[in-house]
Order: sequence, then C-alpha cells, then structure tokens
Amino acid sequence: MKIGVLTSSRADYGIYFPLLQSIKEDDFFQLELIAFGTHHSKLHGHTIDNIIADNYKKIHEISVLFTDDSRQGIAKSYALTAMKFSDFWKENSYDLVLCLGDRFEMSAAVQAGIPFEVKFAHLHGGEATLGAIDNTYRHQISLASILHFTSAQVHSEKIARLLDETKNIHNVGALSLDEIERFQPIPKDIFYKKYGLKDAPFGLVTFHSETISAEHNVHFAAEVKKGLSEVSKLLTLVITMPNADTFGSVFRKAVLELKEEYPEKITLIENFGKLNYFNAMYYASILIGNTSSGIIEAASLKKYVINVGNRQKGRIHSSNVINVIFDSKKIYEITKQTLKFEDYKGGNVYYKNGAAKSIINILKKIKW
Repeated sequence: MKIGVLTSSRADYGIYFPLLQSIKEDDFFQLELIAFGTHHSKLHGHTIDNIIADNYKKIHEISVLFTDDSRQGIAKSYALTAMKFSDFWKENSYDLVLCLGDRFEMSAAVQAGIPFEVKFAHLHGGEATLGAIDNTYRHQISLASILHFTSAQVHSEKIARLLDETKNIHNVGALSLDEIERFQPIPKDIFYKKYGLKDAPFGLVTFHSETISAEHNVHFAAEVKKGLSEVSKLLTLVITMPNADTFGSVFRKAVLELKEEYPEKITLIENFGKLNYFNAMYYASILIGNTSSGIIEAASLKKYVINVGNRQKGRIHSSNVINVIFDSKKIYEITKQTLKFEDYKGGNVYYKNGAAKSIINILKKIKW
C-alpha cells in the first residue's frame, strides 16, 4: 500500500511519529512524507531538518512563503498552499493519504486534493477548539476524508453526526500517547545542561493566539506577560514559542519582552523536538498555557495544567486540567495554589492501548 503522510508543523509530526515508525518498518507499506507549512520556516525552528534526520526513503518538500499572521496573510497562505498542492496532486497519487488535526495549512492541502479524488484518512477529527478558527478547518478535513481515526468515542460520534454515517470511523485513542508510554527520560542533569537551565523547579509554558475574535489577543498577551512575570517569582519558566496563527506574533513579542526583563528567570525555546518536549514536560513542575499537549498528553506524565482562555474550549480533558480566564491575577493565584498539590494520580481520557498498532491493523484490512 502506497501511503502519503501530510505534515505541516512540528506538532503534527510529533503526534504522527509512533505511527510513522511502524509504517516505515512494515514491508506492506510504501511510505512517502509530504512536508510543508512551518517545517520550512526558520522562525519556527526549520523542523524539516528533524524530519530529514529521521531517515525516510522519500520526502516531498513543498515550500510556501508565508506572508504574515494577519487575517489577510493567513488567507493568502491558505490560497498559496492550495495552489502548490494542485500541482502536487496532479503529479502524485497514493492508495491513501494521512492527514492530521486542524491547521489551516492542512485544510488547504486536503481541499486541493478533492478534485483529484485523493483518498484521505483523518486523525484527530471530531474534536472541538471553540477559541480557534481551526475548528472549522478540522471539520472541513473530516468532510473530505473517507477514513477516520479519532482520539475518543465522543469524537467518533461527532464525526458520525457530521457525515450522517458511522462506517470507517475508528476510535483508536490519542496516537501521541503511544510515544509517551515508551518514553524514557534522559537524566535530569543532562536535560538541564542541554538547555542551560538552573537546577531548580520550572514551569513549562506555551501560549498560542486565540483565532476567534483575534483582535482580543493584544489584551490577552498583555495579561499573560503580567501573569507570568509574577509566576516567575515562584519558579523559573521555560517558554516554547507560539505557532504560526492569526496574531500569533503578539504572543511572541510578549514573551521576548519578558525574557528581556527577567533574563535569569526565563528560557525561550523555539523548537524542543518531540522527545525533548516530553523530557521538558516530565521534569516540569506544572504546565501553563493553552496548547493541546496540556489537554491530551500531560495527564499521562502526571502533570497539572493551567489551561488559559478559550483556545481549547470544547475539548474533553482529564481532571489534571484547571481552566482559567486571561487574567494576570488569576493566572498567578491558580498557579500558586496548584504548585502545592501532590502529583496528579488520575487517568487520561485520551488513552487506549496501542493506537499505532490499531491503525496499522485497520489499514491492512482496507478494501476499496
């Protein structure tokens, strides 16, 4: 079976990884990666280098020049991505193409494939992020796909309602949890030395913009900056840089200013890479932000999460997640309280044993 895999960002590549390794090692499959989006952005870590280092036999690189993170810039990037993929789908065919999540770049690549009757299999469909326009993109991708691998039963049910049918929808759990289950942290002193961290507790911070009512992000970023400046008095902060979203640059600017003002308390990381990010989560005392890793993966690493704002609103989550609004005082106060908790001992609502293996078994049984 000839399989293409669309990957547009460091985030989806990290989620795909255990499945990609399983496909790569199985002679039943002929695997080709299709890398585009922020993988080619120096600002976002030029993560195409990580993909190349993982030694796939065939990688297609599709570079699209992103203009800026304004509404018009995102719309232009969407259109340019669709144009590039109209050429790609004309020249390349697959038995199946895997796509994942809800990014606008992913949506553009998939929509361009519809006239070419590309067969798409969508991972992580049926979820909800009511504070992001990605919600619309996710459903667009699901509607264009003929096969669905969801992270929870409630998401399978949502896709069934969206498509008005139940066939070819499989609840396999969250794929990234396969990687966490096998994860072995590097020694703490090596991790700290690698990133120049002091031997002291730290909070892991990731903020992205809210792309619904995006004009509010200037205020949100200001509240985050004020809140984190207070939190930095409790523990040092390791901050990963935001995605290429509408108005994402306002959060980037806020954390850069924070680093200037508190250089001894703030460490900025453009791109940890999949395994080092798990190491960061493992050694962190707490997670703060509005990223999906706090909702999906953190519970498996027994971490509490301060989930700020509405970007992840609508997602199911485990009881380790504490929701707060974009208010500097509340961010500080809830973080201070949560740091007193004992380690999280609950489960993870996204866990099902062996997601990658389940997907492989289903793919091998497909008969078109």
